Amino acid sequence: MFKRFIQGLLLLTLANLLPAQALPEFLSSMAAVRQAELPVEAQDTLRLIKQNGPFPFPRDGVAFGNRERQLPAHQRGYYHEYTVKTPGVRSRGARRIVCGVVPECYYSDDHYQSFRRIKD
Repeated sequence: MFKRFIQGLLLLTLANLLPAQALPEFLSSMAAVRQAELPVEAQDTLRLIKQNGPFPFPRDGVAFGNRERQLPAHQRGYYHEYTVKTPGVRSRGARRIVCGVVPECYYSDDHYQSFRRIKD
């Protein structure tokens, strides 16, 4: 309970200090999901990332530009994106895992509109 109080106080303080456009970036970096809570296909993709492939899609492993600025800022080329298969979808679909230096990985199920940090 005390931890939630402190988190709420921190968010309220940041909401008053940060520019309005910076708050969503901060909040998205705070969201997290445990690896075991990911869809099975995302768990499979994460396993491939950790073993360096082979990857099923030609664009897997390309540099991710972070143009949406949803992830913490790093130099160009720090992040790489990987497709998470979506059952019933013939294209790459909207689901991705984006990683910096593994294990720093993020999951998006809405084509980069939001991310959750993957916790082991």
